[in-house]
Amino acid sequence: MELLEITANMRTSTGNSPSRALRREGNIPAVLYGPGSESVLLSISSLDLEHALKKASSNQIIFNMAVQNTQAGTRTAMIKELQIHPMSRKFLHVDFYEISKDRKITVNVPVVVKGRAKGIEDGGMLQIIEREIEVLCLPFDVPESIQVDISDLGIGDSIHVKDLKVAENVEIPADINYTILTILSTKSDEKGPGEESGAPASGK
Repeated sequence: MELLEITANMRTSTGNSPSRALRREGNIPAVLYGPGSESVLLSISSLDLEHALKKASSNQIIFNMAVQNTQAGTRTAMIKELQIHPMSRKFLHVDFYEISKDRKITVNVPVVVKGRAKGIEDGGMLQIIEREIEVLCLPFDVPESIQVDISDLGIGDSIHVKDLKVAENVEIPADINYTILTILSTKSDEKGPGEESGAPASGK
């Protein structure tokens, strides 16, 4: 994970009207929460957040957040949810989750496919069912992605969570074992009504 700097300010007003006023000033409402601590209402410069996200080389970012006008000081957090307007693509609200460098966290990590499956060469089609996998690890051990080599997969073959290879310091919950991807056949084995394999349909 990358560590980026960002500045936040305390806010006391809630609701749609104060939030719209913040956005007109170039800021966005935010909230910081975490285990064992009360939620803190914040505002952050939309431009600062945009620059930070553009600077990051991956989606896995930890923020060193300096909270102004308070004794809270600097907090370490990651984005839990970022709301974006569907039309203007402007930031609307951001939820930050406070973390500790020595406490494990649960995050979703993207699955990256490598290679070209033998089944695709034989006319099959790759179907990706899940593009992310949940892992548990320390904040700075979060992998940027989990790579899956599909080169040896034939038609009908699949890769499940239990088949994934991760570093020793990264855990996958033991009760998770869904299908990540599969190689489908593009040929239909269905037969028309009254038809049998190898025999023409009778006509009357």
